[in-house]
Amino acid sequence: MLSNDPLKRVLYIDLSKRKFWVEERKELFERYIGGTGVAIKLLNEEVPENCDPLGPDNPIILTVGPLTALFPIASKTVAMFKSPHTGNLGESHCGGRSAVAIRMAGYGAIVIRGKSEIPIYLSISEGGVRFRDASTLWGMGSTFTVGRVIRENERGAGLRTIMRIGRGGENLVSYASVSTETYRHFGRLGLGAVFGSKKLKAVVVSGKRSLPVYDKREYKALYDEIYREAVGSPVMKKYHDLGTPENVLKLNEFGGLPTRNVSDVKFEGAAAISGEAFAKNYLGRRLACAHCPVGCIHIAALREPYEDEAYFYKTSMISYDYEPIYALASMLGGSDAEGFLRLMDTVEVYGIDVMSTGVILAWATEAFKRGLFSEDETRGVRFEWGNYPEYIRAVKLIIEQPNGFYRALARGVDYASSVYGGNDFAMAFGRNEMPGYHTGPGAHVGYLIGARHSHLDNAGYSVDQKVLVNELLAPEELADRLVAEESWRQILSSIVICFFARGIYTPEVVSRALRVSGLEFPPEELKQLGKGILRDKYEFKFREGFSFEDIRIPKRIYETPTRVTGWDDEYVRKALSRAERAIVT
Repeated sequence: MLSNDPLKRVLYIDLSKRKFWVEERKELFERYIGGTGVAIKLLNEEVPENCDPLGPDNPIILTVGPLTALFPIASKTVAMFKSPHTGNLGESHCGGRSAVAIRMAGYGAIVIRGKSEIPIYLSISEGGVRFRDASTLWGMGSTFTVGRVIRENERGAGLRTIMRIGRGGENLVSYASVSTETYRHFGRLGLGAVFGSKKLKAVVVSGKRSLPVYDKREYKALYDEIYREAVGSPVMKKYHDLGTPENVLKLNEFGGLPTRNVSDVKFEGAAAISGEAFAKNYLGRRLACAHCPVGCIHIAALREPYEDEAYFYKTSMISYDYEPIYALASMLGGSDAEGFLRLMDTVEVYGIDVMSTGVILAWATEAFKRGLFSEDETRGVRFEWGNYPEYIRAVKLIIEQPNGFYRALARGVDYASSVYGGNDFAMAFGRNEMPGYHTGPGAHVGYLIGARHSHLDNAGYSVDQKVLVNELLAPEELADRLVAEESWRQILSSIVICFFARGIYTPEVVSRALRVSGLEFPPEELKQLGKGILRDKYEFKFREGFSFEDIRIPKRIYETPTRVTGWDDEYVRKALSRAERAIVT
């Protein structure tokens, strides 16, 4: 790598001792690029075997890549940690300004160790780290308020990122998130609870610098090429115009939209919660992550009257995407767009993962209807499909955890169903609540074998819609496809780009971009490195107790028909077996 590239600098922070230092780890970035590749190596260095995810030994690792702040849509930060939600590998990606701010501050990775005795937040710049007392921020009702207070007290407006937790993280809800720039999140797997366990309320990062490139002429030519692809691509235009909510009607028509806890795959109220409906009735503005020309972040403006004041209104700005709509609307049988937005706002204020929250509420609704727990245990909340006021009450009680029932919900659907029953319809894969696709075996095998148990790992839902709906592949062939896709995505999350741009950043383009940034990786070498990074992740998972044989598969996926037919439990188990062999060899 180029000698003056600050990417090689790793910032270590010890909260217990209030110390920080920088180490140059050039060998890590030259061999593993950045992002996910570097993060899994640092995680293996830092995490003692079988450590408590909520203990001081569990680190927070934030990494960026060599393309960050150099090329369009290379705008994500990778967070890696041991997940308090699954007890295993935790990995979450976030956009906003987080990645560019870390790179501009002069770091390729940040490793946060230990635990503070009092609530604090960190202010990080090229000059080092300041440990700020956050006692007055701890317990604030809204993550939005926390962000506003920090903005008024820290320098670097327009250049900084503010990563912060809400009361969900403070109260150690196992799927608590970390919010950045209000509308972006490290959402999945409980990074917010790790922050909370360390008494870490927020991390502010700011910096300003120029970055070196190997060949300025080639850099400009390649930049322009990628930019033209980004703004001219029909796929990217879709993300700008309607955003991911465009998928609501398409998945509903396909018969893959999870509805009422996956008891159905088509929702009669889909039109009211579609991307088209939100764009027509509520769209207030579009935003983009730093160094991204697409602008896929869609913000709804919800105008509501004050209770005691005639002609006085408040306007709440609430982000929406496909996954929140699936989780808090169709999955809950809700077609009231304003009810959805209010529930979404509640989830955002408290700082918890929207997908996990929706799946947990859906399980609770079905379990309540089946009599698995009483209204005494729910503190009077009546879980009913589409009843948004009751769901909002339930979310507040999950945050407060006044009894055993809500403490169970605060640990996820896998745990709650182990206590109250109903695990056949508890829609979690590897203890992580399902994403918004019931399209066929590709989606579900993809969740099961994905290192994060996420649809973003290998896009199995896409294989269902483009391949399996026409021809059911042998389970071994399906597994090979998914593992190959996930292996390549390790490279995309090491450079680190938004997966929306995966069609633009081909192996050849990635190789050229890395060469401009000072790293030499031919396309075939990149593919082999991707396989190695995935293998490293699974070595960590196996060390921490993960087993393909022990993984629970919700029976509901076999009970609710999909457009893809001819698959069953035996098919899925064969695919899992093949995937394990493909990953470890």
